Amino acid sequence: MGRPGRRTTALLVLAALPPTIEAALLVGLRLPAAEGLAPQASAVFPYDSYHDLRWLLVYHNSWFGFGSEFVLALLFRAVLTTALIGLAWPPDTRPRPSWRWLFGRSLQIAVLAALIISPWAALSVAAAGVALSWYLLASLVPLLLLAPFLQRAGVVRDWWRGLPSWELTGWTTLNFATLTLIGAVTSSVLNWWTVPMATVAGLVNGLLWQRTVRAALRPVRIRWRRVPVALIAVLLALASPLVAESVIGIAAGGQRQWRPPVLREDLPGTVDHAVIVLGGYASRYDGQPAGDPLVERFSYRGLDGRGRPRPYPPEATQQSLTDSARLLSAQVDAVHRRTRLPVALVGQSEGAMVARTFLELRPRSPVDTVLLFSPLVRAGRTYYPPPEEKQGWGLAAGWGLRGIFAVTNLTQKEKDHPDVPFVRSILDGAPFYRSQTLCPVPGVLMVAFLPTVSAAEAPPGEYAKIPVYQAPAFHGGLIGRSAAQRRLVKVLEGAVNDERRREYAPLQRFAAAWQAPPLALSVNPVWRAGSERVVDPARTGRVCRTR
Repeated sequence: MGRPGRRTTALLVLAALPPTIEAALLVGLRLPAAEGLAPQASAVFPYDSYHDLRWLLVYHNSWFGFGSEFVLALLFRAVLTTALIGLAWPPDTRPRPSWRWLFGRSLQIAVLAALIISPWAALSVAAAGVALSWYLLASLVPLLLLAPFLQRAGVVRDWWRGLPSWELTGWTTLNFATLTLIGAVTSSVLNWWTVPMATVAGLVNGLLWQRTVRAALRPVRIRWRRVPVALIAVLLALASPLVAESVIGIAAGGQRQWRPPVLREDLPGTVDHAVIVLGGYASRYDGQPAGDPLVERFSYRGLDGRGRPRPYPPEATQQSLTDSARLLSAQVDAVHRRTRLPVALVGQSEGAMVARTFLELRPRSPVDTVLLFSPLVRAGRTYYPPPEEKQGWGLAAGWGLRGIFAVTNLTQKEKDHPDVPFVRSILDGAPFYRSQTLCPVPGVLMVAFLPTVSAAEAPPGEYAKIPVYQAPAFHGGLIGRSAAQRRLVKVLEGAVNDERRREYAPLQRFAAAWQAPPLALSVNPVWRAGSERVVDPARTGRVCRTR
């Protein structure tokens, strides 16, 4: 085994190598948006598997490619884990098993962790695709739950029995916090400074391997010794993506009968605009008019014969952003003819994206003011092809998401799936939605109302070149607040202030370690035409840059 000091040195060097190499490659390839992932390359279970799966699910373009990459990743992870556990094995505990046993167990755990974590990794790909923080936050829950169990599995034969010790749980939770912190630092420094930061992260990982292996081998007292607690935790983790998807769908869609203050209350006489209010994904409209005659609800079903917005069910919001923008164009013209006033658009979530798509398709129109509540920030960072395609970047991720949604739909009254035209329009239009959503349009006053949770939706860097109003809230939670309503009225009156909160940028950095890596615009042939016109924020950290 060698002397303890030499083993510790070897452990630290080995743990530092993968993050260092990955960080150097990312800097060399100019992909800073993914630099926050590098510290996880040698992390303890299951953070290492989560790291590998996100890269695999984004960067493959065929089943053969995914399968071969998956096998190679498992073998690499098994060899690396075997060496790390062997070097971290404390000499004053039970004798270390043979290298063959450690390799076999490490390979088994790598396969098990990949199977358990893969649904959550797929959800993280969806989070980067539609820029919805709910998916990202939900994907972290099973990591914290399973980490102490899987760490025991690497060194203990009957690991599925009993609860892990508080010491082991504490160390694995500390590893999560450390990866979050170092990921924030790694994604914040410039250029090649990322590499030494990743090296420090690897050294910390080595120390945590040493502590977690010791804690797994020497629990003070195993509680519930005869109960297969780990198997129960694994089953809960496998089932939880199905429950989470249902909950996320409700939360992201907002209230079904959606009537924020702008639809209920009269606008002051100082507002000289007609206003069209656009609901978000899975919203519905029963035809009830707004409280103010100058305010009108946008209909995802268009106008009736008398020029009034038609009622629509939640399924209507699934149409593509281009189709919705064309319906909005007709409604804008109808409202302008009726009122003879300039038109302001107030959109939430998908409604904000419809309004922004309208401006891209029709930059000159009666619309001169647009308020974007909870827009999708730097959406379209990942991709998966339509189900009829046999190859394409993110092929396996797409089918993983379809499986999750298919099972969830068995208990849902209103069906949903990851290939609805709304989602596909974001994925196919990624060059625009990734870099141009919150960019100025000549002659139009635009203000973005961002909840602080949206900081988790995009990698560190620029995200807006228009005035921004930020406040603590979840996605879709701002438009119903009285403070936001007052700010809305002021914008309609022409008063604009940029109000950005200090914690927003740090929250962006803290989330960087847990996002899926972005697919470079130049890689995907589907994006070739659009990518030739814009500068990829994944490579520069800057938005609103055109060629």
